[in-house]
Amino acid sequence: MTTASRAALLDRVATAPISWGVCEVPGWGYQLPVHRVLAEMRAAGFTHTELGSWGYLPTEPTELRTTLDGHGLGLLGGFVPLVLHDPSRAESTRAAAHRWARLISGGGGRFFVTCAVSHEDRWRHEPLSETEWALLCASLDEIDAIAAEYGLQQVYHSHFGSLVETDAELRRILEGSDVSLVLDTAHITIGGTDVEELLDHYEPRVGLVHLKDLEPALSARLKAGELSLMQAVQRGLFPPLGRGEVAIAKIVTRLEESGRNLWYVLEQDAAIAEGDLSAVAGLRRYADLNLEFLKGLVPASTGSGATHNNHRIPEG
Repeated sequence: MTTASRAALLDRVATAPISWGVCEVPGWGYQLPVHRVLAEMRAAGFTHTELGSWGYLPTEPTELRTTLDGHGLGLLGGFVPLVLHDPSRAESTRAAAHRWARLISGGGGRFFVTCAVSHEDRWRHEPLSETEWALLCASLDEIDAIAAEYGLQQVYHSHFGSLVETDAELRRILEGSDVSLVLDTAHITIGGTDVEELLDHYEPRVGLVHLKDLEPALSARLKAGELSLMQAVQRGLFPPLGRGEVAIAKIVTRLEESGRNLWYVLEQDAAIAEGDLSAVAGLRRYADLNLEFLKGLVPASTGSGATHNNHRIPEG
């Protein structure tokens, strides 16, 4: 694919409510009002967002589109936590997958972002038996079919605190199923994966990229159990791009050189306490810093997409 036929990098950059402290993890801090979050996303220059936790944005497709349209935003996809390893939960999991897929598709989205969790309302990282691993991988194939039924692409998200957290667990998913991957640069690194080595073997499997950097000392305390994920995030676990240990510039450059129209979601995970005005004020500043970092990676000859006015999701 030639540079001229590709969408500019910054026209393939979205955000997510987690960058404003709205998270799918149960019990995650104070949730800012919807219209404030969407207005700040658009003011920062974003044209697309992920869905966020169920019920934060409208759960009826037409109302969802109206709400996003009112702020000049489109929907890119949604993060969907599912119980995939427990046969007693199979029926409810299928129903949940259809519910999420119907909303994401009806809202104009493209990506069904799956994450395997121990329980819908209580996430724990725990070992699985061989039988449970086999069921989890088989379930991903079933979710793939459900997503496709709604015109969506399933992409799998390994995540700290989920059932697929470590490098070994991520490899079991990649080797035991055909699912595409969300390359979350920080969560994968927390799990012990070398992102560049992973790309050496699985780059064609990457369907979506979640960009975030990582503060190594806080990451070590998180993995040692000294801090919860929310505590680590509040202390700065995910600094602005280019200020942590992840080789963000090298990774983005490599992915862009592949010639694919990959989408990037800028996820500056935040967890705020009610009334913490300093934390709220910092959220928009982080969004600006992350966009400036990406602008600095774009050669002038290719175009940056800096006008941020492309509301159509590019194909490819």
